[in-house]
Amino acid sequence: MDTASQALDGVRVVDLTRHVAGPFCTKLLADYGADVIKIEQPGRGDPARWIGPFAGDIPHPERSGLFLHLNTNKRSLTLNLNCDTGRAILLKLIGSADILVENFRAGTMASLGLDYPRLAMLNPALVMTSISNFGQSGPYRDWRASELVLYAMGHEMWGTGAPDAEPASMANKLNLHLAGQAACAATLCVYFGAQLSGSGQHIDLSIMETLAAAPDRRGVALVAYQYCGDRMRRQPAVQGIDPPPFLNSCADGLFEITVGINRWDDFVRAVGEEWIRDPAFRPPLRERAASERFNRHWVPWCMARTKHELFARFQAGGLPCAPLNTVADLVNDEQLMQREFFVPINHPVAGPITYPGAPFKMKEAPFAIRRPAPTLGQHNAEILGELGYGATDLAALSAAAVI
Repeated sequence: MDTASQALDGVRVVDLTRHVAGPFCTKLLADYGADVIKIEQPGRGDPARWIGPFAGDIPHPERSGLFLHLNTNKRSLTLNLNCDTGRAILLKLIGSADILVENFRAGTMASLGLDYPRLAMLNPALVMTSISNFGQSGPYRDWRASELVLYAMGHEMWGTGAPDAEPASMANKLNLHLAGQAACAATLCVYFGAQLSGSGQHIDLSIMETLAAAPDRRGVALVAYQYCGDRMRRQPAVQGIDPPPFLNSCADGLFEITVGINRWDDFVRAVGEEWIRDPAFRPPLRERAASERFNRHWVPWCMARTKHELFARFQAGGLPCAPLNTVADLVNDEQLMQREFFVPINHPVAGPITYPGAPFKMKEAPFAIRRPAPTLGQHNAEILGELGYGATDLAALSAAAVI
């Protein structure tokens, strides 16, 4: 669909990424206006096409929710990079591109004759971003990894989970999205520098290093260790005996609230019950018996109310409070709906789906979903036509399994 001018209008990106981290990087570029040409393996495409959940619970390469979300606004070109003709077509695209993003195993681009020094000779202003597990150099360069492995090696897992159990992971693929976001930021920094200098650069992004540098709940664990040998620890969900607990059950789920001694009077007014005025409940408590007596009133009072009723009541009283949202809560959240965060898209195979929208808003150069994620090879004729290939050429390329 037509939209107002976007921040990255006129920027061409050749996308050699797959799975999550790389596609999230290029999705952000595409959603803010870049022309992203996604290169996919003929016949199979990005492996994310085969990862669920699937629209309508029907496994199909055009119905993967993961792929559909990560590839909005892109154009799909199938291209066999293991043959000379396929690589020659790719080089034509790179010659007119501003940015190339790839997340093959380290060394793959060089093995294809597509290393950065060669590409820079073809296009000196090209910005090339390589996203890999451990980076393009070092003793781990060729090691294999999964999201779980990278999270563990990046140190953050040591502080995730219950203190009396083994370390745990965070939400599925969250860390790969973090790496993709970092890759996007780095790519844009270098791209705008290249516009001033006329000279591009090769960005070497290690997912492990992205996670190692990520701040934890206390700031940066690596800095704390360097200063005082402090080691990040897993913390219990509820600490101390001061009422109320941070995490609480209610009629339809859970909610969180932060009170403490400085906000106790506000909390008493917000609850508005006679029992809460007992001075024995005011923190800091010295005896667990007072906390247990508090809970005998507090728990049934909470269980008689919903998390959104409690959220509204305590927020009106000036207290930090939040419901623990389910996905259903989130998609119906009045704040997100009023800000039009969710975007409905009608995909030709998957049908109508509501997608997450802009991670940030720019009034003069907006985010926009111009098209849904492409079907495999959907734009072969369009993109190759821009390179001067006609219908006869396309038929020959298809017969030779180049596209």
